[in-house]
Amino acid sequence: MTEKVTAAILFVIAMAAFIMSYFSFKEKGFLLNNAYIHASRRKRENMDKKPYYRQSAIVFFLIGIIFLLNAMEVVLKRGWTSLIVLVLLILTLVYAIQSSITINRKK
Repeated sequence: MTEKVTAAILFVIAMAAFIMSYFSFKEKGFLLNNAYIHASRRKRENMDKKPYYRQSAIVFFLIGIIFLLNAMEVVLKRGWTSLIVLVLLILTLVYAIQSSITINRKK
C-alpha cells in the first residue's frame, strides 16, 4: 500500500513538472528562473525573458521525466531505472549550468 501512495505522489509531482514545462514553453505564467527572480523590478521589465522561459521549460521537462522514472521504479522494482535517473539528473544539472553561462554571454 505504501508503494502505491509513493508512486502516486511521484506521479503527481511529475505531472506538475510537465505542466510547468508546458507553460514555460508557451511563455505563459510566472517565470521560475533564478535570473528573473533575483533581478530588480526595472531589470525584469527590460529583460528578454524568452531564453529564460526556454531554459526553465527544458529543466522542468527533465525533472518531470526523472520523477516519472522514479514512480515507475517504485511500481516495477527494476534496477535499471535508477541508472537512467542518475544520468538524467547529471544531464539536467550540466544543462542548467551550461545554458546559464550561454545566456549570460549573449548579453
